[in-house]
Amino acid sequence: MKRLEDDNDLELIRLDSDDDWSSRRPRRHLKDNRSAEDEDEDNYDEEDKDDEEDVPVEQQSRGQAILREILHDSLFLLAVFLITLLLVKFVGQRTVVVGESMETTLQDGDNLIVDKISYRFRQPERFEIIVFPYIYQDETYYIKRVIGLPGETVRIDENGTIFINDVPLEEHYGREVINDPGNAFNGITLGEDQYFVLGDNRNHSSDSRFAAVGIIQGDRIIGRAVCRIYPFSKFGSMTPGK
Repeated sequence: MKRLEDDNDLELIRLDSDDDWSSRRPRRHLKDNRSAEDEDEDNYDEEDKDDEEDVPVEQQSRGQAILREILHDSLFLLAVFLITLLLVKFVGQRTVVVGESMETTLQDGDNLIVDKISYRFRQPERFEIIVFPYIYQDETYYIKRVIGLPGETVRIDENGTIFINDVPLEEHYGREVINDPGNAFNGITLGEDQYFVLGDNRNHSSDSRFAAVGIIQGDRIIGRAVCRIYPFSKFGSMTPGK
């Protein structure tokens, strides 16, 4: 019995020994596992740090791209504005007709393009339609047709016939026969760079016949009407003879 107990003891001891051995082995595995997990966590931490470092760089690059795009668009809009300003100031602009003095050629509300550059290189020609400021009121402009040129004498008789240097002027722009020759009845001689203008609606126009408008100096002329753009049904050139 003793032996059996001893054997059991031995067996128990052996079991205990095996149990201790086996109980110690998982600890090493657990330790190893914790080490591996710690290494993985370290690796994850390093990757997270790398990712965190990458995010600001990407955001900075995106912000720089947006700023470059905004700068590009701003410069483009500025260039368009400056070009438009130069075109309106020196080349041409849209003008709206107000009133009836140029009927039937032009109607109230017609939209025209005024060429502002041609007269920088040449003088106005007869029958061209010009725009000039009204000297007695700011921001007011008249549109009339050139009849007399520098050095000529313009006269209108009692029958409403227009004479240039005593030669009847052949023209078909007048809506009707002139009833009031005004100051042109006795003849008006034009000096250098001076022009005599009339409205096509001759009896409903304030023009060079009257002191309120008088003779037009060339340097006061803003430009010439070259095209009607509205109404669309009347779109076309305003050049004389066209």
